[in-house]
Amino acid sequence: MRDWKKWTKAAGVRAVKTVAEAAVGGIGTAVVMGQVDWPYVASASVLAGILSLLLSIKGLPEIDK
Repeated sequence: MRDWKKWTKAAGVRAVKTVAEAAVGGIGTAVVMGQVDWPYVASASVLAGILSLLLSIKGLPEIDK
């Protein structure tokens, strides 16, 4: 049986880190090009977070089985 509270916490932490990484990448790329497109950065970051949560369904190495 999976410990859903532990999984939710681990998946949430991973998703927040992924959102931050995507935002840093998007901002860094946009700065090089000369202008930050904030709606693009926000949407790409949110999508990255959603994908992270979906991939966490497969399993999280942080959680002992």
